[in-house]
This record gives sequence, structure tokens and C-alpha cells, in this order.
Amino acid sequence: MRLLLAILLVSALGVGALYAQTDGFTVVTTESARRISIADHPKRIPDTTLSFANGTRDGILHDLRSDGRVAIVNFIYTRCTSVCLAMGSELQQMQNLIREHGLTEKIRLISISFDPADTSGQLARYAQAMRADPAIWGFAGIPAAHERDALLNTFGIIRVAAPFGQFEHNAAYHVVTANGFLARIVDYAEPRAALEFAVSQTGHSAGVARVSSARSQ
Repeated sequence: MRLLLAILLVSALGVGALYAQTDGFTVVTTESARRISIADHPKRIPDTTLSFANGTRDGILHDLRSDGRVAIVNFIYTRCTSVCLAMGSELQQMQNLIREHGLTEKIRLISISFDPADTSGQLARYAQAMRADPAIWGFAGIPAAHERDALLNTFGIIRVAAPFGQFEHNAAYHVVTANGFLARIVDYAEPRAALEFAVSQTGHSAGVARVSSARSQ
């Protein structure tokens, strides 16, 4: 009887721990829990000085407020030959959809490099290679290491140095409001979902319908 009670107690404790670690069994990974948490409670991003591809510098919060558009943000480094290039291709398509559906004044794209070696000149060349329209898609680096770490931590970006100057890193699309809140994290395999959510944040539901229609074609 004591053995049975002990087994039941251990089982209950194990189930309780699993419940707590998975947000009530809703998710089974930290990444999923983080995305659900952001969706439920948008997170204020820390002010961070960005160094843009055109050579100017500005705090990200001031840049967001003064621009006024919803931003879809991703994190890259210019020497990346894997996921960054794949996301770049998807962002090209997103850029086209923004232009085609008259969303240029409502939504923009920002690619932020987490590599200290990426200068403004390198970012400008990368932007040109990506055929980025500067009116829609901007590129920036983060000069200060402590600000870089704080911003990456807020967005949940993990990067690990790899051989030959490469990085292993996670990737996603991050929808950021003009008042500086991270409102949604969308898997990098779902760029249209990121764009649809960004459109929904502008208050133009018709735009969502148009983008959704384009997605099915």
C-alpha cells in the first residue's frame, strides 16, 4: 500500500511539473511557449541604437514611432548561406505583396544583423543583392554589444558562433507595432501568416482578405 501511494505521489508530482513547464499542456517546447506568451501579452522592446545601411543611426523606438508603420522584423547576418537567404527570398515576395496591395504606407520590413562585423557598407551591398526597396525594406546593425544582447534576448534570438565565421541561430518573423511592442512571433516557414497578422494590426481588414487571397493562388 505504501509503495502504491509512493508511486501515485511521484506520478502526480511528475504530471504537475510537466503541466507547469508546458503552460498547462498547451505547448511542449520553450519556443512554442514564448510565442504563445507574446501573442497573449505583447512585450515592450528595449530602446536600441541601430546603424542603418545608409549610414545613419537612430534608436529603434524613435525610428518606429516616427515611421508609424507596423514592422516585420527578422534577424540575419550577411555571411549566412542558409536560413537567412531562404528568409531573404520570402521577404522579397513579402515586399512585392506590400507594394501590390497598396500597403507601403502601412507595413515595412526590417532585417537586423546580429553580427558585429556587418558594417553599414556590407548591409547596403546585401540589401542591393536582395533587391530591397528602401521605401519598404530596411537593413540595420547593432553597434553596442550590451544593446545587441538585450534586444536579441527580448526577441528570443539565440546565436552560437560556428566555424569559418558562421553562426548557428534560430529564425522567425517578428511583428512589431509602431509604439514598440513585439506583438507576434511567426515561424520562418510561414511568411504570409506574418504579413496577414501585420495587416490586421493596421486596422485594414480588407487588406488581410487581399493578402489571404494572394496566398491561395
